[in-house]
Amino acid sequence: MKKKEETLELFPENNYKSPVYNVIAVPIEKVCANDYNPNVVAPPEMKLLELSIWEDGFTMPCVCYYDHENDKYIIVDGFHRYTVLKRSKRIYEREKGLLPVVVIDKDLSNRIGSTIRHNRARGTHNVDLMSHIVSELDKAGMSDQWIMKNIGMDRDELLRLKQISGLAELFADKDFTIPQSRPVYNIDPDNAEEAQVKTEKNEE
Repeated sequence: MKKKEETLELFPENNYKSPVYNVIAVPIEKVCANDYNPNVVAPPEMKLLELSIWEDGFTMPCVCYYDHENDKYIIVDGFHRYTVLKRSKRIYEREKGLLPVVVIDKDLSNRIGSTIRHNRARGTHNVDLMSHIVSELDKAGMSDQWIMKNIGMDRDELLRLKQISGLAELFADKDFTIPQSRPVYNIDPDNAEEAQVKTEKNEE
């Protein structure tokens, strides 16, 4: 009789298979960035990432959504690995211009949630862009509970980001200048009405 461990299948019961088991090699020309990623990596870290990929190869695939209509793979996670392959000539040539990719099939709101979860688990964020994302999700009808659960934030952080995005929208079309110092106001002695108004203001 076989031991129980030997008879277990790799994906038992519900047959769920994580995307990482289906890595594909995609020409970099068919991959494009999303326009909502708030993860920020400083230049020194980008250089280190390039060196890491050069020395160790790609050890993690990029996560993408496949846009059937345009035949493009849109980055959900892995923008900086994608950027390294595009910009590093030595890595591009070694990898033959192919990016390791796994595909997830989610609508835009849930892809944004996936991106933020990946980033928040390890990186830093651009606060302005994060507040913009919260604003867009709110406009799309996502509830506070949905945002908190899928983006991974508490109510206070969500409130702060909503306040930031609200203030940004409120003052988006306004021009601001540093006020000049108030000029010295000299009363015209021949204007009795003006002198009376100035006297009343001083008395206040």
